[in-house]
Amino acid sequence: MRLIPVAAALALGLSAPTLVSATETPAPTQANATAAPSAADLLFEQPQMKNAAPGSTITYDYLRRSGIAKGPFGAPLQDTVTIKVEPGKQPDGRNMDVAMFSGLNRRPAGPFEDMVGNPIVPLFLENHVMALSKVLEANPRYLKLAIRKGMREKATVTPVKIPFDGKQVDAYRIEMQPFLGDPMGERMRGLENLTYTFVTSPSVPGEIVSMEAVSKTKDGGELLEEKLGYDQKAG
Repeated sequence: MRLIPVAAALALGLSAPTLVSATETPAPTQANATAAPSAADLLFEQPQMKNAAPGSTITYDYLRRSGIAKGPFGAPLQDTVTIKVEPGKQPDGRNMDVAMFSGLNRRPAGPFEDMVGNPIVPLFLENHVMALSKVLEANPRYLKLAIRKGMREKATVTPVKIPFDGKQVDAYRIEMQPFLGDPMGERMRGLENLTYTFVTSPSVPGEIVSMEAVSKTKDGGELLEEKLGYDQKAG
C-alpha cells in the first residue's frame, strides 16, 4: 500500500462557497473519548483516498492574503484546486490529475499514480513553504524540518464534530505552532507565531476538510492568512 511518509511528503516539489473552515470547527465533543491518532498518522499515513469514488472530482477553495506593507506575499489570491480521481491498481489506490490553481496562477502538480494518500496535503505545504522561504529569505529545507518537528512534538489532536452533507460527522482538528521557541525564531519577522490548523474526517472524500496557516500581530493585524477547504457544493 503506497502511503506518503511525513519526510517524503514535506519534501515533495509540495470566503469560498460552502467552505468548511478550520476556524469554524465547533468545540470538541465527548463523542470521541478514545485516544486520538497522531497528526502525522492523520495527515500522511491514512489511506485517505479510499472513500473518493473513481470518476469523481474533489474541489478545494484556496485563499491567501497578507496585510504586510509592500505585499511581500504578492496580491491576494483566491482560486481552486481540483483533483480528478480515477481507479488505481490497488483497491484503495487512485490515479489523480491535479489542477492547482488556474490561468497564470497555475502550479505544476502530479500526476499521481496508484496513490492511497491525498496529495493535497504535501501540495499545500510545499506551496506555503516556498512562499514563506522567499519572504523570509530562508532555507526552505529548514522551514520544512521545523514544520515536520512541530507535527511530531507540538501538534494537538482533538476529536470534533463538523457539518457535512446535512449532518454532523466525526472529525479531528490538528493544531500546532512549530516556530514558537525555535532558535531562529527572531528571524521570522513576526511570523514565528504562525498557527497551522488541519481538519480531517473519514466522512469527507479524500478525508481532508481544511488546512490553514495564520499569523497575526499582537493587536490583531493580519500578517498572513492562507487556507484551503473542501467545497461541498462542487463535490
